[in-house]
Amino acid sequence: MTQPPVIVLGAGLAGWTTVREFRKLDAATPVTLITADSGDFYAKPSLSNALAQRKTPAQLVSTPAARMAETLNVTLLAHTRVSALDTAARQVVTPLGRLEYSRLVVATGAQPIRIALGGDAADAVQSVNSLDDFAAFHVRLTPGARVLIMGAGLIGCEFANDLAAAGHPVTVVDPGARPLAALLPAGASTALSEALQAIGVQWLLGCSARAVHRSGAALQVQLVHADGSDAGAVTADVVLSAVGLRADTGLAQAAGIACDRGIRVDDRLQTSASDVYALGDAAQYASAGDRTLPYVMPIMAAARTLAAVLAGQDARLSFALMPVAVKTPALPVVVASPAPGTPGEWHEAEPGLWQYLGTDGVQRGFVLTGKQTARRQEQALRVVPA
Repeated sequence: MTQPPVIVLGAGLAGWTTVREFRKLDAATPVTLITADSGDFYAKPSLSNALAQRKTPAQLVSTPAARMAETLNVTLLAHTRVSALDTAARQVVTPLGRLEYSRLVVATGAQPIRIALGGDAADAVQSVNSLDDFAAFHVRLTPGARVLIMGAGLIGCEFANDLAAAGHPVTVVDPGARPLAALLPAGASTALSEALQAIGVQWLLGCSARAVHRSGAALQVQLVHADGSDAGAVTADVVLSAVGLRADTGLAQAAGIACDRGIRVDDRLQTSASDVYALGDAAQYASAGDRTLPYVMPIMAAARTLAAVLAGQDARLSFALMPVAVKTPALPVVVASPAPGTPGEWHEAEPGLWQYLGTDGVQRGFVLTGKQTARRQEQALRVVPA
């Protein structure tokens, strides 16, 4: 009998990279990739810096799905939603019927967190987490359209920079006291805030959106302070929610696979179900202290390890220090965060360079801004993981 294929769920960076790396090791085993979208390959991080470069959604596609499938010898089932996983029968349930797998890779990514909003235009709030999302967002961005961004985290700051550089008036609303507060020491956060303000970004910090109403062709966003008091309103043409992502664990949870903040995987990317693996934004890695790591470098490392595992090798995933580059040209930022819970504090060693020193005096992380980002490798060599 013909061996059932390896089935990969998801055509993002994690899914396609796993297939590509697997094909370097195994050219013969059948592979089926199932995705709810077109399957076209694009760099998801480019979604938040395409506008200033005047790139259309179509121009962000680096390789069409059909070419990816042909090059990698993959059966592609595009625009196909998997409704359930049957790990006992080793099958996935689709509109095409039940499809049997020899091994299953769950690379379903993450979904935008949406906060509850009142108002008759709450459904007009957009999120950008895929090429299709970006296409819908792009259509709304008429020249000079005013944009309100909900969220001053990494994606919110990147979009704020990109939109302002593309000529759009931008207002960022966040309940926190400063942007990127979860990643940056206060000094670096302040420097980023000032750099973005210098290119036209307006900050409304310490408050959040409560409701969105239609006001003619525009949108009226009502704001509220943390204590519940009224914080006024902002008029915008487009409202973008960038309050964070949540791992897409729905299929795995329904199938009884162990999940927490993501789908729990060991150092071989194995889930709690036999021959079911997960990686990317959907996964929670034991190798990283039970963390989710929704960044490019960890995804690439996980995909290489998983490809080797699928090819029968005794590969184990371990993460090297993987600094994150924040795409804010107004003030470039590189962050290498210490492991969560690492005791210590940030110290500004010199302008544009912050080091996280543990209570033992050992450097556990760093932040670089501006021209100091050229020292990324130098600082990386100084870090000792906790």
